[in-house]
Amino acid sequence: MNIFDSLERSRTDFPDKEAVIFDGTRITYNQLHERVCRLSSALQASYDIKQGDRVGLFLPNRPEFIASYYAVVRLGAVAVSLNVMFKRDELKFILNDSEARLLITTPQLLEQVPGATEVPSLEAILCAGKADRAGVVELDRLIASVSHAVPKASLEKDAGVAILYTSGTTGNPKGVLLSYGNLISNVCATQHHTKMACADRLICYLPLFHCFGQNFIMNASVNAGATLVLHERFQPDEILHSIKSNAVTMFFGVPTVYSRLLTLPNIEEELGTVRYYFTAAAPMPVGVVRQWRERFGAIIYEGYGLTETSPFASYNHDYVYREGSIGSPIENVEMKILDVQGRDLAPGEVGEIAIKGPNVMQGYFRRPEETAQILRDGWFLTGDIGQMDADGYFYLVDRAKDMINVSGFKVWPREVEEIIMKHPGVGEVAVIGIPDTNSGEAVKAFAVSKEGWRVTEQELIEFCRSRIAVYKAPRFFEFVDSLPRNPAGKILKRELRVRETEKPRAT
Repeated sequence: MNIFDSLERSRTDFPDKEAVIFDGTRITYNQLHERVCRLSSALQASYDIKQGDRVGLFLPNRPEFIASYYAVVRLGAVAVSLNVMFKRDELKFILNDSEARLLITTPQLLEQVPGATEVPSLEAILCAGKADRAGVVELDRLIASVSHAVPKASLEKDAGVAILYTSGTTGNPKGVLLSYGNLISNVCATQHHTKMACADRLICYLPLFHCFGQNFIMNASVNAGATLVLHERFQPDEILHSIKSNAVTMFFGVPTVYSRLLTLPNIEEELGTVRYYFTAAAPMPVGVVRQWRERFGAIIYEGYGLTETSPFASYNHDYVYREGSIGSPIENVEMKILDVQGRDLAPGEVGEIAIKGPNVMQGYFRRPEETAQILRDGWFLTGDIGQMDADGYFYLVDRAKDMINVSGFKVWPREVEEIIMKHPGVGEVAVIGIPDTNSGEAVKAFAVSKEGWRVTEQELIEFCRSRIAVYKAPRFFEFVDSLPRNPAGKILKRELRVRETEKPRAT
């Protein structure tokens, strides 16, 4: 078995069908398959890359990422995805942590790549384009040197094929090791629940170095024999034009994307070909779902999961959609709610969400102690707080580490954020706890005003106090132009906390 089998099968069934559309270039399944086979042969012939070796992919959303990913996994090697926004030291940490033997990148990103003395395991840097750095090998020249094809590797289901690094919310990033079995089970579940088919055209501007873009969209598209309409980033005008001109049928986005699109007038025609909308990676505000349904007559289906679950774990929903829910577990997956002692909780009770199934990672790469802390008897402890109703639908309350303690009272930021988002002048918000000498912690909100609105701090404080308990209402508001986010669209509350700690305090 090999996840490359998906590409091989689609090439057999749809050789002349477009596998990828990118910037006016159309690549058929036959062309993609040939490129992948030649590149994998070159990697083995020139560098003896074999099963278990790690190869770094420091590549943006371009066809080179797709070809490199499948070339690596075809050999049974492990594709290590690297955030293209990383700077030199961040890249150095992950290359050393994963002990990558090769790195594939672009000319534009080369300046961030550390030298050989800084990463002892790194044998070569390959560049998808003309390189002006000594010792860097151009990918096209390497492929042109191939004289014979090598066979694909046959893998057991527990063999590692991908490492994706977590955001490092509590320290250095950790490498999440995903196996062939993790990925293919999740791809099959994705197709089952979304009804993805070979006739579909999926737009992908979400980063391929992130699990959402890589497995839920790219790998699922290839497995279905569908067409991936690829973009490097989300630019509303460009994406809307692409949807219409390429007849896109499936749209994937994080909540902020849907919020942004709702501000744009007269886009109904551009979205006319889309049959399916999906969101994940961050909680979706109920107000956005309602506005979308009222305006476009379509449901935004919601998924929940983490990198550690490949990433898909629950879905809202195949049959009965419930507003505000993250749905019920996907096929072959179990979920439950646990208390702080690890005991099962009854419907309606609030506790930690735990997940078990073929989607759960093998562990954090070479971090057995940290793996043991969150994998217990096959159950993955997510760190997310939620509850389950009597029908088995789950509801996300918040991240455990984001809980604010105000004089002994628990405050869940998501509840407060939902209230603030009801104010017509607020476009985005993030709530955190800040140190307070009297109450231990105080609630503070960072808000982005909608264009054309002037909202005051006192106005929002009073707005919240009239709708929730006073201890939950923010004592402080700070208006910002934007909120810090990771590539998947999640708000980086740790950066807001760091910003607070670095502020000078009155003496």
